[in-house]
Parts: sequence; C-alpha cells; structure tokens
Amino acid sequence: MIIAIASGKGGTGKTTVAVNLACSSIADSVRLLDCDVEEPNCHIFLNPEIQRCEIVGIPVPEVDENKCIACSECSRICQYHAIASLKTKPLVFPELCHGCGGCTKICPTGAISEIRQEIGVVEFGRYDNIEFVHGRLNIGQAMSPPLIRAVKQNVAANGITIIDCPPGTSCPVIAAVKDSDYVVLVTEPTPFGLHDLSLAVETMRELKIPFGVCINRADTGDLKVVDYCRQENIPILLEIPDDRRIAEAYSRGQLIINVLPEFKSGFQKMFDRIAEYYHEARGH
Repeated sequence: MIIAIASGKGGTGKTTVAVNLACSSIADSVRLLDCDVEEPNCHIFLNPEIQRCEIVGIPVPEVDENKCIACSECSRICQYHAIASLKTKPLVFPELCHGCGGCTKICPTGAISEIRQEIGVVEFGRYDNIEFVHGRLNIGQAMSPPLIRAVKQNVAANGITIIDCPPGTSCPVIAAVKDSDYVVLVTEPTPFGLHDLSLAVETMRELKIPFGVCINRADTGDLKVVDYCRQENIPILLEIPDDRRIAEAYSRGQLIINVLPEFKSGFQKMFDRIAEYYHEARGH
C-alpha cells in the first residue's frame, strides 16, 4: 500500500506526519520516500545511515549546426519552449527541458542528439526497520519531477510505502502522489490552511485518489476546516494539538512519538483507518 502525505501549502506539518507515521510500528518493514526533493528534511528526524547514492540526469538536446536546416520542427513539437527556432539555428534552454526526446525523433536530418544533464541524486539508507530513500535536487535546477519519479522507482513491491510529497498542487505534487493508494492532506485551522486545503482536495478528486485530512495544531484557529470537511464528506483521520512539547521536539529534530509516546496510538489509529479504506476499495 502506498500512502502519500501531502498539503496544499508548506509549513503545515507534512513531514512531521510522514516520519511519525512511518515510525509508529504500523508494519514490520516500512519504506519512506522523501519526494520533497527541493528541500528534503525527513533525514533530519531519522538520521538514517546512508548506504549508497545514485546520480540522476535527464537527456537534453544538443544541436549539430552543420546538419541543421533550420526547419523549426523541433521548436514546434516542444511544448515547454526548451528549444526555439524561428527559421534560424535552434537555441536550446536546458533548464526548461523535460527530456521527452521529441525534438530528437522529429529532426529530419538527425542534427539533434541527446546529452545527459545531471539534475540531482537519490540517496538510500536505513533507520531501524525503515528503508529510507530521498532525492536531492541540484541547486539551480528547476525541473524536479524527473528526480521525484526516480525516487518513486523505489516504491516497495509489497508492504507499506509512505511518500512525503512537496507542498502545493503543482507538477511536483502530481508526480509525487500519482499511483498512490491513499493521500493524507495535512492542514491547519486557519483561513490560509482552509484555502489551500480546498485546492488540494480539488486536485485529489481530479486525480481520483482517495484521501483524508490530518489537522495539525488543531486546537488553534477556528472550526472552519472541520466544518468544510463535514460538508464535503471528507474523513478527518487525525487531529494533532498545539502542544509546546511537540514544537520543542520538532525544533530539536526529534520524533513526537519518541518524546511523547502517548501520541503513537493516534498515528496507529490513523493508519488503521487508511488500511480500512484501502481494503474496502479493493473489495477485501
């Protein structure tokens, strides 16, 4: 089962939920994938032993001007404007390239070849019974989905995989939640939290992925998030209180369930509810 932890905005406690859920004895073996590759931070809480590292790159076009006839076919096929030609020799913008290879295929003279551009690394490690994988996007790189997909190639074939997703509702989030069995949307009881939660809900419904909500700092703000979830028939899986001890543990890079063991049962119950939805959906 693949459980993605996502949020409509940053700072809601998404990583806190992901790492504490992974460490709450929900299975004999859990695989945690940190797909927030622009700012991965699950490792801060787990301090895993990194065992190996793989470099990830994407193919970007390189033009042989001696073969190019300036037909502009490459420019017309590129939906991302990574290669431009107005009846001139093409200009390549590697930072916009998605590595689809369309320009290479369509070039009538074979003037375009592909070179590999490094965009980041995937690191593999272990903490206790948790297999840990995260991606690190190189500084200055704008294209995170290919690296996210490289991290997701390590989803466990059997057992439990938890994915810590990037915040928001843009392309990186879509790449991270795609093919998940269930998504936990982490929010906070504020106007900003409600606004961005509603965007995330629309996204999940468009993707047709089952989801529920976890409310962090639940006893602050107002009840509008709770009212919204009731109106939209969205299950509230867990409410985490605004407890100073939790904030102190977070600031020290410690797990909530290690500092405050009484919270462990809350994460276990959340997992049980997700598993129940999962088995119902599969007709078990």
